[in-house]
Amino acid sequence: MQIDLILDTRAPADELAELGQLAEAQGVRGVWVSSLLDSRDPFTNLSVLARATTKLLLGPVAVNPFDMHPVRIAAAFLTLNELAGGRARLVVGGGGEALQSLAIEPKRRVRAVAECVEIIRAAATGQQVDYSGELYSAHRLQLNWLEAPVPPVFVAASQSQMLRMAARVADGVMLSDMPVAMTGQAISELDTALAAHGKSRPAFDTNAFTAWHVYADQDQARREARQWLLLRGIFRPWLLAHFLEPDDVELVMNNQAAFVEAFRAGSPDVAGVPDRVLDALVDHVTICAGLEDLDAMVDKLRAYEHAGLGAI
Repeated sequence: MQIDLILDTRAPADELAELGQLAEAQGVRGVWVSSLLDSRDPFTNLSVLARATTKLLLGPVAVNPFDMHPVRIAAAFLTLNELAGGRARLVVGGGGEALQSLAIEPKRRVRAVAECVEIIRAAATGQQVDYSGELYSAHRLQLNWLEAPVPPVFVAASQSQMLRMAARVADGVMLSDMPVAMTGQAISELDTALAAHGKSRPAFDTNAFTAWHVYADQDQARREARQWLLLRGIFRPWLLAHFLEPDDVELVMNNQAAFVEAFRAGSPDVAGVPDRVLDALVDHVTICAGLEDLDAMVDKLRAYEHAGLGAI
């Protein structure tokens, strides 16, 4: 299983380049940068890193077709790919916290992401694109300046419809903040969908967005993991039900505002949510360890690999 890193694209381009060069020197396969409402533009911010490295794969995770038209995503992505000499990659998702802040109501997420991926992949061939979808269109589009190899496009997927669609239109998937057992279930479902389209792993890439919190002191690691729970995609009842009792699922869902306040305050404590629930969240949706627990962390990584992940 390969290891990728996700960097915070709120950092300046020169800092990303420095971190990326260090990652490349240590044999890391690639880096992703987050695409957040308050971040620097992820495509532009990777341009220095693209020029400063020679092997490192790189790209944004995750952009969406609701706040950026697929044609504009394609142009930005393929420009980055040119700068990187064919090493760019991209994750397209159904939108996150940015859409709430922009008061955008995403409709027909699966269809929107599918059409976005189809437009990007068509544009990447350099041939003229005449695409008429149910949600998006692109006509007389031809990027005749393309020279780099066609880059892969991933779909951010966790549930059945998005997984099946990704198997049909994409080059890979990126799961998000899922326990090992649920990861295995998702990849099993993905395998069935891939077979229906004459595809299979590992040619079809399987990756997972997973938070790492590793310090010499386990307590410090756990405190940090709890501080960042807001960003772990925990407000998904179907996921929480896998490891929490129904009353605790309801407790988490009813205290979303408290998680926001804890995150803003940098606090490991969430008002109204007991430690046992917070610790269960950390244990199931993050990789959290002190130095004395490194063997257990490696075992967890191997469990993810056994579940079918090609990278994490």
